[in-house]
Amino acid sequence: MPTYKTPDVYVEEISVFPPSVAEVETAIPAFIGYSESARKNADNDLILKPTKIYSLKDFERYYGIAEDDAIAVTVADDGQGGFTVGSFSEPSVKYLLYYSVKMFFDNGGGQCYIVSVGAYQSPAVIDLTGDASSDPATMYGLQDGLEAVKLEDEPTLIVIPEAVQLSTADYTTLVQAVLLQCNTLRDRFAIFDIRDGNSDLDATGLSNNRGYFGNNYLKYAAAYYPFVKSTMNYFVNSAETNVDVTYGADPAADLSTFKNSNTALYNFVKTVLKDHFITLTPSGAVAGVYAATDSNRGVWKAPANVSLAGVIEPAIKLDNARQDGLNVDATSGKSINAIRSFMGKGTLVWGARTLAGNDNEWRYVPVRRFFNMVEESVKKSTYWAVFEPNDANTWVKVRGMIENYLTQKWREGALAGATPKEAFFVRCGLGITMTSQDILEGRMNVEIGMAAVRPAEFIILKFSHKLQTS
Repeated sequence: MPTYKTPDVYVEEISVFPPSVAEVETAIPAFIGYSESARKNADNDLILKPTKIYSLKDFERYYGIAEDDAIAVTVADDGQGGFTVGSFSEPSVKYLLYYSVKMFFDNGGGQCYIVSVGAYQSPAVIDLTGDASSDPATMYGLQDGLEAVKLEDEPTLIVIPEAVQLSTADYTTLVQAVLLQCNTLRDRFAIFDIRDGNSDLDATGLSNNRGYFGNNYLKYAAAYYPFVKSTMNYFVNSAETNVDVTYGADPAADLSTFKNSNTALYNFVKTVLKDHFITLTPSGAVAGVYAATDSNRGVWKAPANVSLAGVIEPAIKLDNARQDGLNVDATSGKSINAIRSFMGKGTLVWGARTLAGNDNEWRYVPVRRFFNMVEESVKKSTYWAVFEPNDANTWVKVRGMIENYLTQKWREGALAGATPKEAFFVRCGLGITMTSQDILEGRMNVEIGMAAVRPAEFIILKFSHKLQTS
């Protein structure tokens, strides 16, 4: 209270309301991978520099377009004045970042960070770490991008679609480094793809994949299988020079050469190209589902039982018997979420478990991500209390701030319980969460408990006969 010395009328404003908790964003992924370019003001000035974008147009402006992989088509006469396909050589698409970002926006994503670790090379090279090349456009790897995004505070999801192109040893190193970063920062969650996810993996293949993740910090990630057949065709560059066409006994030539010399053949090949689609890792589309679910329902809603846009079907079709071994694994306890096709419903995300599938606390993706959101929001909103007097006045303000926020979450359906008292508790005070020694050492301990809602993973309907009574 100020000391007054001059007679006058003074006005003092008394603060009676506690501060409020400003909620952080929950679905801002950081995509790490290779791009055609990485330029904002000068060549390569965006390499290893996390940059926030809001649309696919932003990505194309700064990072270019997809790699124009070589496509080979053999065409013959069908004997009726038309053409027939002799063979179609589908390219092995290595650089997946562009397609994954497109799938993210197609499935409801709104904003994300891009970390380009290098430019396309021919043949394609996917590295874990840099190769010490003198060329700044090719001297970094995926783990370097992971280290770069560690310094950014806003990303809440980590997606590395090209990780599946690494060797098993490098893939193991990378995914465990991602899990370590998520545990260290405690504000982000990883979405993993299964290696060889376009193959029909048997029990041994799935067991090997589970082994790559190790045993630490599994609650901070979820894995999805299989890959998905997208609605995107293989990329053809503007000059149409990456499509080699062999017609009859003639030598192979670029598609563009037939545009004027043989228009019918040109149009036929263009139609054939539209009948072939890229198989992609699901992580980009799943990140979009996370973002759309968070926006429409809330982070506490499981990002599952949602159809994937831009997807024709899963690369491998699963049934209940096959998913049993994915969802619940008695040996390692690591759950893998399925991408499944259902008649009349399309391709759905059919799983919502973290890799810690046997953990009763952190089994479900929405529970882990909800706690991430609350922890980060409360942490950032409590900085005002640092160096405030460690007394009852401050304790009441902190407790009131958190209780108001959690009450709002309870009203929105994020917490279970008939009343706020049943849904959460916030404790802070001498003899409750602190001792006199804690206060002497400058510690203010706040304990928060939340009854987070959990998804109804198994709906069990029980039927029986009822005897006639009249």
